[in-house]
Amino acid sequence: MKRKTKNRWYAFIHHHAKLTLWPHKNNHYRPHLIRRYGLVVVIGAVLVVQGIYNLSSAGSVLGVATTITSEKLLAATNTQREEAGLEPLAGNEKLSQAAVLKANDMFEYQYWAHESPSGATPWQWLDQAGYAYDYAGENLAKNFHTAESTMTAWMASPDHRANVLGTQYSEVGFAVVEGVLKNEPTTLVVALYGHETKDQSAAPLAMTTTNTPINEPLAPVTRLGMAVQSLSPAALGSVVLLLVAAFVAFAAHAYRRKLPKKLQRSWYRHHGLLKAGGLLSLCIMLLVLYSGGQI
Repeated sequence: MKRKTKNRWYAFIHHHAKLTLWPHKNNHYRPHLIRRYGLVVVIGAVLVVQGIYNLSSAGSVLGVATTITSEKLLAATNTQREEAGLEPLAGNEKLSQAAVLKANDMFEYQYWAHESPSGATPWQWLDQAGYAYDYAGENLAKNFHTAESTMTAWMASPDHRANVLGTQYSEVGFAVVEGVLKNEPTTLVVALYGHETKDQSAAPLAMTTTNTPINEPLAPVTRLGMAVQSLSPAALGSVVLLLVAAFVAFAAHAYRRKLPKKLQRSWYRHHGLLKAGGLLSLCIMLLVLYSGGQI
């Protein structure tokens, strides 16, 4: 009896899965997943899951929470250095304190640059934190969602990469500070690299920010990598669902010649292709949402 019940359930699930996901004569070559009601369910599920996740993590249905921490940035930095055969950097409290001072100054005086409008350089914050150094460097980033996507952007820029992989540095400090910059909610990341010297009176040998301008444009491939690394679990599940629906739509388009004659003579002949394009557009919109960030 149990075996018959099991087989019955398997046949039921198999039958409805086939109707939902694959074009064949029993669904008139129009899978239920990409009919109107199916698309309403798919798009509704994406919106509901995104809204609930954003509300629980960022406090807003439309907000996207950042998961960047100093610990994750240090781990991402040392992963890159170890892959390059370099010694890892140690976290330094004074450098972290200096990075916080720099981030707070940018919020207070509303600028996004290595040098403040008053002419203050990054090294001013090192002096205030009591960090004596012979080498120092700074990287900046804003509005990234994860430490990994921040690191991807830095590694795609030769000057930022040079700081991450600098052999002259032995330690690093990070600040991740949220605030309002030019009327927009902003997450600033400041990284200060250094090599501390015991000779307090010695002049620094080298100080490096970057030679690239602030708001450096990033290549589309880099943006895509950042987006994938920034996807929340809800966003990743949504992308997978949309891609599955798009695949079903492409399959339906491949069977368009088997549609009823009446439908073949209308726009519906290409409904699979049109729906696949729309679903892929939604995927791209989600990826764009998570591909923000500037260095």
